[in-house]
Amino acid sequence: MKGSDVTGNITGSGGTDRPELALHQLHAFAVLAEELHFGHAADRLGIAQPPLSQQIRRLEARVGHPLFVRGPGRISLTPAGRELLPAARRALGEIADGLAAARRVGDGLAGRLRIGFAASLAPTLLPGLLTAFRARYPAVDLDIREMTTAPQVSALHERALDVGLLREPPVEPGLAVEPLLSERFVAVLPAGHPLAVGRTVPVAALADQPFVLLPRACGPTVHDRILGVCRAAGFEPRVVQRAVEWQTVAALVAAGLGVSLAPAGVRAVRLRGSPTAGSPRTPPAPRSPWPGARTTGARSSGTSWPPPAACTGTGRRPRSAPADPVATP
Repeated sequence: MKGSDVTGNITGSGGTDRPELALHQLHAFAVLAEELHFGHAADRLGIAQPPLSQQIRRLEARVGHPLFVRGPGRISLTPAGRELLPAARRALGEIADGLAAARRVGDGLAGRLRIGFAASLAPTLLPGLLTAFRARYPAVDLDIREMTTAPQVSALHERALDVGLLREPPVEPGLAVEPLLSERFVAVLPAGHPLAVGRTVPVAALADQPFVLLPRACGPTVHDRILGVCRAAGFEPRVVQRAVEWQTVAALVAAGLGVSLAPAGVRAVRLRGSPTAGSPRTPPAPRSPWPGARTTGARSSGTSWPPPAACTGTGRRPRSAPADPVATP
């Protein structure tokens, strides 16, 4: 029992209302049972002998029987003391283990982490992030949930998620947000489209094309940013079809329903007949209000779990998408 810092009470009948045993008395009993000498036990506990004798007498009064046979210079356990000792050691050990486990959870080293993620991050950001997280926090159980941005934000506010990996979460109180990834937009075009042969696609060249986009409710910020890119190029996109996931957007483009602008991570979607062509060019704007798509890690600002380092897995700074302007699935 050396080095134990267990204090508090143990209650009777499994309840929490009425203290049955003070833990410091149980600790003193276990140490004295090991030393069988008041002076040596008091030294281990860092107290004087009189307070130790008082604690033992109070514990004996609670038990209703003597726990030690006092003799000149040495003591021994009574039958009641021998019966109590194994239970005392178990109780103190369980309390110490419980405190250590609680500290590990509080420090982000153990427990359960509920993570929401945008489906378009599954082939790009998510695998590396989860691998790095599990290497750093192997005792944390992960509960991974695929969700679009708006449901993730709601779940974070409702404490149904611990952390979300979101594309462009809205700026609002109650969320602590940390940038993870910045991506340029690319044009998503059907195979055989005249613009698909170029390494870059001027945004204005898409003005007369039908568009496939996400519903605004699924990601208001990225939706409005795409509209802003189009408006900066001088046109309002004609949206003919909407889909809640970027993979579905790519599939609809592959089917010839239209074109799209999407975060560069959509290059990882492998669909026959739907190349993603280039980093779209916009009119020169040194201070353009329409940067590329951003991915962030978010958690409720009113919670202490998970700690900030756990939200980002490795604590790395935000990175940009690769600069290769063309990818063909």
